[in-house]
Amino acid sequence: MRISEIFYSIQGEGQLIGVPSIFIRTSGCNLRCAWCDTMYSSWSPEGKTCSIPTILDQISDFPTHHVVLTGGEPMIAKGIHQLAKDLRDKGYHITIETAGTIAPEGIACDLASISPKLSHSTPTADQIDPSWVKKHDERRLQPMILRSWIEQGDYQLKFVTDGDDLVEIGDLLSQLGEIPAEKVLLMPEGITPEQLQSRIPGVIAACKERGFRFCPRLHIDLFGNTPGT
Repeated sequence: MRISEIFYSIQGEGQLIGVPSIFIRTSGCNLRCAWCDTMYSSWSPEGKTCSIPTILDQISDFPTHHVVLTGGEPMIAKGIHQLAKDLRDKGYHITIETAGTIAPEGIACDLASISPKLSHSTPTADQIDPSWVKKHDERRLQPMILRSWIEQGDYQLKFVTDGDDLVEIGDLLSQLGEIPAEKVLLMPEGITPEQLQSRIPGVIAACKERGFRFCPRLHIDLFGNTPGT
């Protein structure tokens, strides 16, 4: 499969924030989010082809049993099911970061970190080929597929937001069944500490209004928007 990067850091988002984790970032994505912060694995995918044994060997010396499969969109990566199976066989805890547009189909996963893309994720025609605007908007929300991830096991729903799209989030949640509020994480959008700080008050207010969980982006505060962190 094509791998953008493999690195060892701490989890910067979600319910496992602060946990030392190995990140395996696949290259390639079926969406084109306007505010994407990993262009090198989505809009302009870079990387090299790696075999699964090579990947497993590369991560074997890191002192953690937590692995994050991320992207881009890892679920479109060739061989992702086999990689997840082999990681589980070796005793790793597996988090999969996904937009929830591709069904899990039984993939080995201990925590599905699902980031449904709201309408503000759609790029404009001056950002990208107009055909991608249409493709992104058609693909970004798949309620039936989101439900299949939720039904498979432990999950968290992460929304990139400025706090002004609670109605849109609520409309989606109403299609997904009974979702405990603490499973819904609101995360400010931004790639610099300054951008995040400017949006945090609105996101916290939204969390308090609906009982959702606030989700910081610790890695941005610690390392900046830097590959390999």
